[in-house]
Amino acid sequence: WKNNFELYSGNTPSRMNKNQFDGSINWITSGELKEHYISDTKEKISEEAAKNNSLKLLPVGTFVIAIYGLEANGVRGTCSITTRESTISQACMAFTSKMDIQNEFLYSWYKKHGNIIGIKYAQGTKQQNLSYDIIERFNISYPCMEEQKKLIRFISLIDQRIATQNKIIYKLKSLIRGIMVELQKRGLSNGTWKKVLLSNVLTERNELNKSLYPVYSVSVIQGIVNQMEYLGRSFAASDTSKYHVVHYGDLVYTKSPTGSFPYGIIKQSYNQNEVAVSPLYGVYEPKTFSTGVFLHEYFKSELNTLNYLHPLVQKGAKNTINIANQRFLESYVAIPSNANELLAISKLLCSLNTKLEFLQNILKQSQGQKQYLLRQMFI
Repeated sequence: WKNNFELYSGNTPSRMNKNQFDGSINWITSGELKEHYISDTKEKISEEAAKNNSLKLLPVGTFVIAIYGLEANGVRGTCSITTRESTISQACMAFTSKMDIQNEFLYSWYKKHGNIIGIKYAQGTKQQNLSYDIIERFNISYPCMEEQKKLIRFISLIDQRIATQNKIIYKLKSLIRGIMVELQKRGLSNGTWKKVLLSNVLTERNELNKSLYPVYSVSVIQGIVNQMEYLGRSFAASDTSKYHVVHYGDLVYTKSPTGSFPYGIIKQSYNQNEVAVSPLYGVYEPKTFSTGVFLHEYFKSELNTLNYLHPLVQKGAKNTINIANQRFLESYVAIPSNANELLAISKLLCSLNTKLEFLQNILKQSQGQKQYLLRQMFI
């Protein structure tokens, strides 16, 4: 890479001088290199900050990668192309080609190899980083400019399909959220919905895993999934007989912080066969399957989950956050009073979620096609 590119890493202006972060110049950090293109940044710096810290103003179309914190799977292999003049932090590296290599081609190449590069070459104890000395020794093979343009156009078509599919999925998710909000608003307004104590519609299931069913995990996106299939390995204890059994339609409460759910997540099981989950989780049988479907959708909302769980939190030793299994049932959720209305809503939600799953499978296929193409292009 030393012969093909000019490499440049940035800097962080002193935060002691607030004026340095009171400007209009993009300042890119490694955590912002998530999308193909980057046009805006969370923080912006002044011209004075750029000058005082010798920060180079990178032109539009510059290829930038993350070089710090590569021990994290979400950072390793991330890169973007700038669509505005920008500066970068020391956690990033910018590339300016000296040869006939298009940045779009380089972006696709790095999306294929970046993760492996981070695993294989990043150095450090607690924090894994790439340095200038390491990067300049890399080799890259590339075709002629005309061939690069053809490949870029083809990849761009797949990217457009993926972007379109993501928009369709986002709109459907927004529609489902909007339906839930509007139905609740109308139901509470006309009195057809009532706030019900969760213990009136859920019963804790205390069945132990004596039959040694397979161990499943709970995911924000995927719901209740097989550990081996979803995570690639099992994190279960050698003896799982004390784990909790989950039946089809049961709700599982994880209790542990997950992403933007600080008090845990609540998911319904759609696995036809019995499965086992951690003994730390709470497992609950809903009064009806429709009740479970409704609550599953209700607790998809970060705000709904936070508002429900926060008042139930009990701080334990060393300020640990804990909600006991029975304590989880001691608050209220607004649900339809009429069983037929609840059934109709659950059928609608099931139908919409089936469509959502179909759209997500199409997205996975497109993403798989792109990954296959990249593997064939950049062996």
